[in-house]
Amino acid sequence: MTPSVAPAAIHDLIGIGFGPSNLALAIALRERAQQQGALDVLFLDKQADYRWHGNTLVTQSELQISFLKDLVTLRNPSSPYSFVNYLHAHDRLVDFINLGTFYPCRMEYNDYLRWVAAQFSEQSRYGEEVLAIEPLLHNQKVESLRVISRDSHGETFVRQTRAVVVSAGGTPRIPEAFRSLKGDARVFHHAHYLERMAQQPCVSGKPMRVAIIGGGQSAAEAFIDLNDSFPSVQVDMILRGSALKPADDSPFVNEVFSPEFTDLVFSQTGAERERFIREYHNTNYSVVDIDLIERIYGIFYRQKVSGVQRHAFHHLRTVERATAHGDGIELALRHSASGELDVHRYDAVVLATGYERQMHRHLLEPLSQYLGDFDVDRDYRVITDARCQAAVYMQGFCQASHGLSDTLLSVLPIRANDIASSLYDYLGHQSLSSAPRAPLLATAS
Repeated sequence: MTPSVAPAAIHDLIGIGFGPSNLALAIALRERAQQQGALDVLFLDKQADYRWHGNTLVTQSELQISFLKDLVTLRNPSSPYSFVNYLHAHDRLVDFINLGTFYPCRMEYNDYLRWVAAQFSEQSRYGEEVLAIEPLLHNQKVESLRVISRDSHGETFVRQTRAVVVSAGGTPRIPEAFRSLKGDARVFHHAHYLERMAQQPCVSGKPMRVAIIGGGQSAAEAFIDLNDSFPSVQVDMILRGSALKPADDSPFVNEVFSPEFTDLVFSQTGAERERFIREYHNTNYSVVDIDLIERIYGIFYRQKVSGVQRHAFHHLRTVERATAHGDGIELALRHSASGELDVHRYDAVVLATGYERQMHRHLLEPLSQYLGDFDVDRDYRVITDARCQAAVYMQGFCQASHGLSDTLLSVLPIRANDIASSLYDYLGHQSLSSAPRAPLLATAS
């Protein structure tokens, strides 16, 4: 797609996605602008409004890291965008202190993020899905980038920018056995949990049998919500492992989420980086908070006491086949130890199977000849060949080079500061205050 008119000016930065990562970057850029001059920045997000994992915010779910690891505190504790200031602005600071916890519920944290995002309304556009990021050439050099997006009405927007930061988040991972059932309303990923459960017969009290596939935090939270919110639902937890395993959040281990550990990981060779990620894999993946494990175990124990088996726990099982029928979804489960095959039928299946992070490769495909294998420098800028003079940054796609904290909330303020510093260096301090605001290049139906 080619713009119908030449641009009079271009953006300094366009952010793809406006989740916590780019929101932290927006704050860092605004606070840095007080000394270094303002940049022309725009963030695009495909959601209709600001929400953070909106379809997974069940009542019982809590944040798994301290509120002090908010959008700003690690970088600037006095920032007006801190979680503490949010509590103060909503007259809940004393009440939160009285809770005696470092871990707010995710519903409240979502509200905090929305409160911050509302203060950047002039720099954000919602309801626009970015389709591609293309090179704009001059003398065989990529001097700027074209960002193409489309809104929910089908209107296409084309903008030009000197730099982009891709922070599009993960996409639901769908196991092979379930891919042929795409579009079946009875099978859905945990990312769509609340929306899809609201459409199920159990909302009106009708009996249902539901399978949860997975053994991590999302699976555990879905189980608790189904148990508490829908008394007519029977739940089967189905996981490949032998047990629900606790997340290791002990103090020394938690240091792997510190900015200093990011430096350590990045300084290693590829093999050593992989070793670090494997060693600390159980801090984040396929693990569950211990208090949630204990609560689930208590539910199953009380079933034994009462003699009434409402829920079932199927461990060491892999889903060999999933088949849709008029009266339900049939799952063929293979026991990995005995080899036995059991067949069960469910009214709905929740896939708590995690996320894939490959969206950056899709969005940046038109630039692939300049980017190599998406290797990044310490400042999260993609290493390009000499022909590409535009800057491409990534957030949330750098675990292999920067460690496990890259996909989490742990180092958002520090990472935002790294990118902001790099961006100012790239653009050059002298031209910042005089940069004109970028217009929209072209629109088409």
